[in-house]
Amino acid sequence: MTELTLQRVVVDAPASTANLGAGYDALALAVDLVDRVELSVTPGRDSIVEVEGEGSGSLPAGPENRFLMAFETGLRWALGEVPAEVGWAVRMKNAIPLLRGLGSSAAATVAGLVAANALAGDPLDERRLLELAIQLEGHPDNVAAALLGGFVVVVSDDGRAEAVRFDPPLRLRCVFFVPALELSTTRMRQVLPAEVSHRDAAFNLGRAALTVAAFASGRLDLLRLATEDRLHQPYRGEVFPALPALIEAAVGAGAHGACLSGAGSSVVAFTDSPEASGAVERAFAEAARAAGLEGVVQTLAPRRAGTVVVEAD
Repeated sequence: MTELTLQRVVVDAPASTANLGAGYDALALAVDLVDRVELSVTPGRDSIVEVEGEGSGSLPAGPENRFLMAFETGLRWALGEVPAEVGWAVRMKNAIPLLRGLGSSAAATVAGLVAANALAGDPLDERRLLELAIQLEGHPDNVAAALLGGFVVVVSDDGRAEAVRFDPPLRLRCVFFVPALELSTTRMRQVLPAEVSHRDAAFNLGRAALTVAAFASGRLDLLRLATEDRLHQPYRGEVFPALPALIEAAVGAGAHGACLSGAGSSVVAFTDSPEASGAVERAFAEAARAAGLEGVVQTLAPRRAGTVVVEAD
């Protein structure tokens, strides 16, 4: 089968914050900041990618574009091959900042796979989409949140993946400080040690489990302890030395917990009221000024939906 069942599709893919402190490569939360991608089938083999918003002028506009690469990979799995003698016109309206630990790469990857699956008549199930996304992205946390939405626990090994998602507490809000500073995931993984002590592993194991319990039970007060980490933040803090001060400022202003968002450079704090969110926003801004950091502060709600098809014909 090589026929497309649709000629145009529009998908929304959310940002995400991963690790959540101790849950390195295993925990993530989708948040309500969305990239929208429209793809139309065109005659010939030429492909055109137009980017508005984040990444305009810097993201690839040809076959090496991450969305387009994931899209064609999805078509190969869904149809057996990419249909000949057709091209793609792609318009990306990006709201997710790049290289800031908000899952922009994962959102593009998942958007491409979901768009391909829709055009092919939805032959790939959720598990297969997740496994393909992990293969393309290299780590499971952000792609699971982008695909499934909500709060996710995910493990991946030898090409197999298991993910569980559930809705986070309704009152939860995520206050982000998003620096102008860009930090690539590759660079931030390179600073991590090859081995860690048994003591540090046990420290994180208990706190990762506590994070799941906090989100499942609505005990957001547990996040202050649960977001502590010894596996990645101390090492990444050497590259991003303002991190401890930003976390301390957020917690001091009333956040239930705060941590590096993914590999950074964004920092996320968790609150449960408008008053607390406002206090943390001000604390982030003040700490950033003291550190000489430029950036923006933004409060986002969790997003229950993952990547969705919003238009198709």
